[in-house]
Amino acid sequence: MTYYVYVEPDAERRNSVGAVYREYGFAIVGELAELETHLPRNPETLLVMVGATVDLEEVLTFTAYQRVQRPLIGVLLLRRTLEPDVLGRAMRAGIREVLEELDAEGIRLAAARSIDLSKALSTSLRSASDQDQSAKIITVFAGKGGCGKSVVATNLAAALSADGSRRVLLVDLALQFGDVAIMLQLPPNRSISDAISMGGKVDEAGLRSVITPYRPGWDALLAPSSPAEGEHVGRELVTEILEVARGMYDFIVLDTPPAVTDQVLSALDLTDWFVPIVTPDLPTLKSVRLTIEMFDLLQYPRDRRLVVFNRANTEVGLTTEDVEEAVGAHLSVHVPSSRDVPVSVNRGLPIVLQDPTHPVSLALRKLADRCSGVTSAQESRRRIFAFGKRR
Repeated sequence: MTYYVYVEPDAERRNSVGAVYREYGFAIVGELAELETHLPRNPETLLVMVGATVDLEEVLTFTAYQRVQRPLIGVLLLRRTLEPDVLGRAMRAGIREVLEELDAEGIRLAAARSIDLSKALSTSLRSASDQDQSAKIITVFAGKGGCGKSVVATNLAAALSADGSRRVLLVDLALQFGDVAIMLQLPPNRSISDAISMGGKVDEAGLRSVITPYRPGWDALLAPSSPAEGEHVGRELVTEILEVARGMYDFIVLDTPPAVTDQVLSALDLTDWFVPIVTPDLPTLKSVRLTIEMFDLLQYPRDRRLVVFNRANTEVGLTTEDVEEAVGAHLSVHVPSSRDVPVSVNRGLPIVLQDPTHPVSLALRKLADRCSGVTSAQESRRRIFAFGKRR
C-alpha cells in the first residue's frame, strides 16, 4: 500500500530529493497526470507532495478537484521561494501547506501534521457513516422557473459524487417538463414512469431497472419523455422509490418543478436538506418568501435549510441584506453569475467537473460540503499553513 506520493517533473530533483522520500515510503511520479492512474489503484493515499517545478496552475486545479473527490488527501506544495500571492491562491484551492523545497525539517513536520489531520478526518467520516447508513435526501426547490434550479441540482450531485467515491442518485421530479436528461445528455430510454407498474412492490432490482447511469457511482432517475406519462406518477410511488433508494445510495438529490405538487410534498416529507433557490428579482423573492413560510407551516427544521443565492453578483440594485430581508432567511451559499454556466449546460457536463476551480464550481462545492457535513474539517485544514521562510 502507498500512503504518500511525491510528484516532480525535473529528473535531477526526482533522483536526488526523491531518493530521500522513497526511504519514507513515498511513491515517486513525474507528472500530476500520472496520479490519474495511481490514485484509483491506491485509494489509501493520504499525502501528495508536489515538487517545486510543477506548474502552479496545474497544482491548483488538481487540489481543487481532489478537495471534493478525495477529501482525505492532503496536498503539500514545495516552491523555490515563498511568495504571498502564491500562498493566498494555494489556500483558496485547499492546499494544506506551502514550503520552501530546501526546508527539510519544515517539510517533515508539515507532512506529519497533514497525515495526522487526514487520519483524524477519516475517523470522523467513518464514525458519521456508521451512525447513519441511509442516504441523505436533498431537495432543490424554486417556486418560479428560470432560477437555475436544475443547474444547481446537477452540479450538486456532481460535487457529492466525489468522482465515484460516493453513491449519488439524481431524481428529476419535474415530471412534465424535466431537464435532467437533456442537461446531462442522457438517452430518455428509461424514466420514473417505468416504475408505475411496480407500485407497491418496488425493490432494489426494480429500481435499478429504471435508473440511467451517468458516471461511476452517479445515477439518474429521469422524468418521463412525455408530459402525459408524468401525470400517472403518484405520491405513493415517489415515497416508495425514495425509501428503496435510501438503502442504495449515500445521497439523493431531487430536482423539482416550480410548483408544490403532491409528489414534491411527499419528497419534502422525507428530505434531510432543503435547498431553496433565490435570484435577485422581485417575482423570485416573493416565491421564495412563500416557500419559506410554507416550510415553517409544515414545521420543516430551519437548521436544515440552505438557501442558495444564485447569480449573486448581478447588479440590479439589490444588496444581500435586501434579499435576506425580502425572503426572511439567511443566504447560505452565494453562486455568481457566469456565461460559462450555459456553456457547460450545452456541453452536457456540469461546470464542477468541467472547471473545478471556477468560482461557480467553488460555490456549489461549498453547498455540497454543507450537505455532506465535512465543512468544518475542510475549513480547519485550510488554515494550516507554514508562512515562515527558512533562514
